[in-house]
Amino acid sequence: HVLVLLTYRPDLSPPWSESEHLTAISLSRLKREQVDIMVSQLTAGKALPNALHQHIVSRSDGIPLFVEELTKMVLESDLLREGPHHYELLGPLPALSIPATLQDSLMARLDRLVTARGIAQLGAVIGRQFSYALIQAVSQLDDDTLQREMARLIDAELLYQRGELPQATYIFKHALIQEVAYQSLLKSTRQQVHQRIVQVLMEAFPKTVKVQPELLAHHATEAGLTDQAVGYWQQAGQHALRRSANIEAAAHFRQGLTLLKTLPETPEHLRQELNLQAALAPALIATQGFAAPDVVNTYFRARELCQQVGTAAQLFPVLRGLWVCLEVRADLQTARTLGEQLLEHAQRDPDPAHLVEAHRALGNTFFWLGELDTARDHLERGIALYDAKQHHALAFLYGTDPGVICCAYAAWVYWLLGFPEQALASSQKALGIARTLAHAHSEAAALNWAGVLHHLRREEQAAYEQSEALMTLAKAQGFPYWLAEGRILRSWALAALGQTGEAIEQIHQGLAAYRATGAEIQRPYWLALEAEAYALAGQHAEALQAVNDGIRAVYATGEHWYHAELYRLKGELLLAQSESAPDEVDASFQEALTTAQQQQAKSLELRTAMSLSRMWLAQGEAARARALLAPVYQGFTEGFDTADLWDAKTLLASLEAAIRLG
Repeated sequence: HVLVLLTYRPDLSPPWSESEHLTAISLSRLKREQVDIMVSQLTAGKALPNALHQHIVSRSDGIPLFVEELTKMVLESDLLREGPHHYELLGPLPALSIPATLQDSLMARLDRLVTARGIAQLGAVIGRQFSYALIQAVSQLDDDTLQREMARLIDAELLYQRGELPQATYIFKHALIQEVAYQSLLKSTRQQVHQRIVQVLMEAFPKTVKVQPELLAHHATEAGLTDQAVGYWQQAGQHALRRSANIEAAAHFRQGLTLLKTLPETPEHLRQELNLQAALAPALIATQGFAAPDVVNTYFRARELCQQVGTAAQLFPVLRGLWVCLEVRADLQTARTLGEQLLEHAQRDPDPAHLVEAHRALGNTFFWLGELDTARDHLERGIALYDAKQHHALAFLYGTDPGVICCAYAAWVYWLLGFPEQALASSQKALGIARTLAHAHSEAAALNWAGVLHHLRREEQAAYEQSEALMTLAKAQGFPYWLAEGRILRSWALAALGQTGEAIEQIHQGLAAYRATGAEIQRPYWLALEAEAYALAGQHAEALQAVNDGIRAVYATGEHWYHAELYRLKGELLLAQSESAPDEVDASFQEALTTAQQQQAKSLELRTAMSLSRMWLAQGEAARARALLAPVYQGFTEGFDTADLWDAKTLLASLEAAIRLG
């Protein structure tokens, strides 16, 4: 017996195809994982730069020969420097050219089609995918001729058709086929066709322009209509922002900025740049983090442009953007100054949205500083002024919705001030607003702060569920800042639920990823979570180191909202070590108690009072412990089913029993 394996292209119709002893196997394109393996084999296991690898994956379209040829071409080019474990780009990544052998082969197929070749070239200028209606308008051919030639392209398997005429759409079978057809036109001819497409889109396809402004922007760019293209790229970016397509939005805005550099530096062009820079920043915040260098540089450039050609109305969102960058970098005093400037601007401005944002900014900053009453005042003013219908666009202008943020921060403030039920209601309100808006970045923020609130309320399972939801959303949307926060919070929840080994490793990864975004704010709190995870694992020395790192971060940045809890944790950890000096333990607890009282942070005062009371009870000073704990507990008016208040009630009963026993 002989087994014969034959391969052939689909356009071949062999006479033996109906024979019973033959089995036809249609080969599908390689999956992404298979392409990755193939590239790795060709590079001997050395990783290519991610952007270059992605380029090969997208351009080769899963066809093995093209994967091989493109990878070999890259390796043989002057694009890369080979290292011991990976390759590095030597400069900017240029567009990949098609290897000559493939280009010649594809071009020969097109040449044989004669009239249909011109249709393929027009389609290639329109894009990888195009509608019958659009190519009909651009080609100006009669229906019979156009449909006949389109059918020839389909029969040759250069195009696929989806749907029925006249609503049909077409897609090139492979991106390289489109490129061959496109490159076969003279540059001047391509430019004329792009101009024709711009004209047709504007005149006959207003709905397409509305939902796909990037299509118009692309053709205007290639047509050499640079002034128009800049505006179209801005429209495309704004459209992407409204869909929370932040990566695409950033790319569109940057394309507009790139084109602007080719134009004279006139006041009008500077104003266009200001608009583009201000719009770019929220997209970068979502994709890189609030304090990423690109975000900071974008806002600084926007402020510079405001000073040259901007108005007071344009300056406000730029200052607001700088405020959040500096706050997340934990430059809290500068952030406070900027917040006060925002309030001054807003009070002179008839736009109530600016007042909402100013109170949001100051509420946030005063919270981090530990000035809780002042923070509550600003946040509640922001909430009172906020109107979801009137202010829904602010999420796209600034990256997060102020109503969501005010409610989320207010939740933390309420908990600290001793109102755990109000805190939970405010957190749920923040989530509700975010989901109603369908703004992914605001929802990520609300999920994070809801998870933190559950940690503060000692609700491990709820914290785990919120952090899981946050990580899922952040991964899907490409939010590195929120992904890092979600990982840290989830790690603490895992530790609290008994999975300490996995938790500690993941919390380290989360902390590293968080700082990689440029963020320093909230670091004292995250280090407290790390300390709790270590303590749950019985690693008290490591826990104490994390607490001390957190305390140093408090004094380095002025972020005092969790100051008291860090010192309380330090006292508990020292108390667990038999060699600790009693004076040092007492000093830590007293620092925690004094700070909590000064901040009117009743929830942290209660925790510290319980820590001291347990220590004093063990030392036989039950009356002293009750005298401290009872009035703190009695100061609460809600939340008696929460873990801390339940523990306080139980501890008070133990103290009463100890006192009765003498």
